Amino acid sequence: MNLDSIRTAFTPHALSALRIMTGLLFLQHGTAKYLKFPRIAAMDNLQMFSPSGIAGIFELVGGALIVIGLFTRPVAFVLSGLMAVAYFMAHAPRGFFPILNQGELAILYCFVFLYLACAGGGPWSADYIVRKKS
Repeated sequence: MNLDSIRTAFTPHALSALRIMTGLLFLQHGTAKYLKFPRIAAMDNLQMFSPSGIAGIFELVGGALIVIGLFTRPVAFVLSGLMAVAYFMAHAPRGFFPILNQGELAILYCFVFLYLACAGGGPWSADYIVRKKS
């Protein structure tokens, strides 16, 4: 087995692993805001219709959909936009460099979600199962 055949065999599974892990990490933001797990004191008085509260709904629902790989492409596209908006609203005003304005995570999520919007959910996704059955 040569390197190209190994890469061809594992790339779709690595895509699914990236999607699942990204979804789980993103989902934590929503569960912390709305399910109080894990509890973050700063989120105790979160207002549902504040920018952070609205983002929390997307994090909770979108994160869960990304984890299971259902509607991966459109959900990832929306979440990519959400993270771009989050960066420019919350981080960019604090300075140019992402490491100084603490925007690295928002940028990283933005581009990972953009990649998932293009690549799909991979073979370990509900999308794949539904597509395979039809």
